[in-house]
Amino acid sequence: MAREYPTILDLVGGTPLVRLQRVGRGLEPTLLAKLDYLNPGGSVKDRIGLKMIEAAEHEGTLRSGGTIVEPTSGNTGVGLAIAAALKGYRCIFVMPDKVSQEKISLLRAYGAEVVICPTAVEPESPDSYYSVSNRLSEEIPGAYKPDQYSNPANPQSHYETTGPELWEQTGGELDVLVLSVGTGGTISGAVRYLKEQKPDLHVIGADPEGSIYNSPTVHTYLVEGIGEDFWPTTFDPSLVDEYVTVTDRDSFQTARRLAREEGLLVGGSGGTAVWALLQVARNYGAGTTIATLIPDSGRGYLSKFYDDNWMLEYGFLERRPSPTIEQVLAHKRSDSPDSPPLIVVDSHEKVGQAIELMHRHGISQIPVARHKGAESLADLVGSIHERGLFERVFRNQDALNEEVASAMGPPLPAVETTDSVDTVFADLFDKSPAVVVARDGQPAGVLTRADLLEYLAHTRTNSHT
Repeated sequence: MAREYPTILDLVGGTPLVRLQRVGRGLEPTLLAKLDYLNPGGSVKDRIGLKMIEAAEHEGTLRSGGTIVEPTSGNTGVGLAIAAALKGYRCIFVMPDKVSQEKISLLRAYGAEVVICPTAVEPESPDSYYSVSNRLSEEIPGAYKPDQYSNPANPQSHYETTGPELWEQTGGELDVLVLSVGTGGTISGAVRYLKEQKPDLHVIGADPEGSIYNSPTVHTYLVEGIGEDFWPTTFDPSLVDEYVTVTDRDSFQTARRLAREEGLLVGGSGGTAVWALLQVARNYGAGTTIATLIPDSGRGYLSKFYDDNWMLEYGFLERRPSPTIEQVLAHKRSDSPDSPPLIVVDSHEKVGQAIELMHRHGISQIPVARHKGAESLADLVGSIHERGLFERVFRNQDALNEEVASAMGPPLPAVETTDSVDTVFADLFDKSPAVVVARDGQPAGVLTRADLLEYLAHTRTNSHT
């Protein structure tokens, strides 16, 4: 008898519910997150993509060879594209320009066509992604626009799947549900089912600052896929008991915390939901179960809020003050308290003696002094490097008895202890493997690239403990 195997569409739903162990440390309630980014297409929108297509097929509004046109921030498009790939439909997705390049590339990987529209326009503008999708669906023969913002199959999919899954996974012991709100489909469908089981379930909508749902003024924001600048008909606001407004900064920083503390690589909407959950949890005690849902994965945002430079550019991370050369030098001395602060070799000493000095102290370069000791930078007349000496001695072993002056190169560049690492790194460490550190014009030590790396690794480790 032939075995039955599932298709990718059979794997939509049934996502796990996990406990948040570290980000909520110190809070008394049980904190849970449903990982809907583990759907085949990487988001909660897989549920509605399949449901909307099946409903359209049943109603006859989508026929064989048809074209699906949808405005989306990316995730709904993936859900539709996966179903369309198996069912043989063409897909055109209209997206706002704030969407990450990864999402655009992902949709194209599924064979979809992508049209980009400006974000900072009114919904009624002919250039908005809502208007452009309307125009395309009217102009293309056989086109069908699911329109997740008005399609009843959107909340219905969550009534049939997400709500029952949460109820079963918590054994009915669910007191508070915190969900980020986009089209309103997830919160409307899931909560409608859950409140039928438990009417006193407390429901909180996590909303980006600038979204119409709970902000005094509507304006653009950077978190993707949630919040709106109009009221979708798929959203039943009567099911939400209260809102928590979340800034872009809090959304992105919480998402990064989830990756580093919980091992959950989540999108910005997941950061929004969990930040709101953490605020709400402060008002409840032990014995309370609070759950949320993570809508999508962080893989689509690696070039955005998971990138430190992007976060710095938008002011979501504080730029750490650059360490001074003195700090790096002090760290090096604390690691090697028995080593002399400055090791130099006399220009008249033998190359063999210089090599022995290097081996004794485990260093690979030494400043060369005009005579024993070095009271000022002017006394440093050159430098020798392990690699150069090796090549010289390999070619001629008699070179061991030559004076260092005959084998030395130019003096190492000099920096002051008060200089910041940022100001000297590019100019000096890119051109030389080491620098001489001076304090008030007197040589005080030598720093190498390895010394700087060890210092940065040390300070980074300490900042995360």
